[in-house]
Amino acid sequence: MEYLGHTQTATYMTGPRLGPSNIQTSLPSISTMQSSYKAYDTYPAPSPLRRSLTTLPWRPSTYYQTAKVNPSSALTKSMLDPKSMRNELSELDGIKVPPVFAAARNALYTRYTPNDWMTSNQSNYLTSDRVRSSAERLRFDTVRLCRETDDKTRRTQSDVGKRLGERLGDIQFWKTELNHETDRMISEINALMEAKRVLEKALQETENPLHIAQECLYHREKRQTIDLVHDNPEKELIREVDITKRCHERTRNTIERANVQLGLDRAAQHELEKDSSDKFIAQNLDTTCHGLRNSSRGLAYHNGVQRIDTTLSVPETWAKFSNDNIQRSQSERAASKQMRNEIESVLNSCANEMWQQWNAVNVALTQRLQESTDARNRLQTHLSKVLQEIFDMEKNVELLKKAIQDKESPMQVAQTRLDTRIRRPNVELCRDPVQHSELSALWLRGHGDEF
Repeated sequence: MEYLGHTQTATYMTGPRLGPSNIQTSLPSISTMQSSYKAYDTYPAPSPLRRSLTTLPWRPSTYYQTAKVNPSSALTKSMLDPKSMRNELSELDGIKVPPVFAAARNALYTRYTPNDWMTSNQSNYLTSDRVRSSAERLRFDTVRLCRETDDKTRRTQSDVGKRLGERLGDIQFWKTELNHETDRMISEINALMEAKRVLEKALQETENPLHIAQECLYHREKRQTIDLVHDNPEKELIREVDITKRCHERTRNTIERANVQLGLDRAAQHELEKDSSDKFIAQNLDTTCHGLRNSSRGLAYHNGVQRIDTTLSVPETWAKFSNDNIQRSQSERAASKQMRNEIESVLNSCANEMWQQWNAVNVALTQRLQESTDARNRLQTHLSKVLQEIFDMEKNVELLKKAIQDKESPMQVAQTRLDTRIRRPNVELCRDPVQHSELSALWLRGHGDEF
């Protein structure tokens, strides 16, 4: 392509002239590529190309170079006879040329002979035949090369289209697998979240039993004196508080592990979704490429796209990447399922332990209540007996008081008798049986007052 305003450059190929020995009466036949190349190699090497500069003026001398022609061949009979040639030259020498035409006479000796002219023309004919033969072979080779290139291009383009179709099938397969695995992972995440929610609700519901057990211990501290005993209900209540706290700790640990597992599940889901999104984009691009034809719009040259980047993935690593993501998701789903089973086990074990301990506390409290009730009933029975005895004793005291009061008149009689008998004179003041009986009666009355 030449720019406007510049002179077209011309290239000419020149070579040595051929003599009579090199003259061929017929053109070489054109056969196969190999024979054409061998025929072309038999010719002498052409001289270097001579290219004119665009800045030089338009002169034939800048595009042509002089060639020396050796008149080694002749086409006429007179030219082939050296004697006749010398006669003609001698005749020319005898011609008298006026001085005015001295320059023209000198030019007669510098011009070529007809033999040289005919030899030059014959050489040009042969060169033309040789060049045209080479051009014809080159045209045939070019046509064959174009056909081969077109055929190879069509085969390559068809093969690339077929491989693009296979590639689209592979992308669709892995994208389907990724989508199925993503759906299963989402279902597993929802199930694990539901199990964690149930566990958190169970943790909140265990606060009331713990509070009740602690309140029971606080209320039992209000017992008085000997009733403030470390009995079986108190032991069971303390054990219930410990079991409830251990269940709280196990539940919290399980919830934390469930949160960690949920994070791992979401990370695996993110990798699956990212890989599926990348494959969706790649599928759209490959679908667009698969639909491109030679007549499609938007075709252009792009420099540097043929370079190979060694950091890119290969089909093996590409398939392995998706397979690794799916295997990771499957392992995380298995771990999540195991976590859900563990959550269910923790719920069942904690519920059973707390329920058994609650029953044990109720049994201990019931037994202790029965024992306290029996002890109270027995104490009330003894209290009623003691009160009856106190009442009877009070009645007895009143009886004794009345009996003592009833003895005042006899005692006054006895004392009056003794006081009267003291007045007996002389020997009549005798300690006779009457005196002894009166003193015994007084003694009995005196001791009766003590009672």
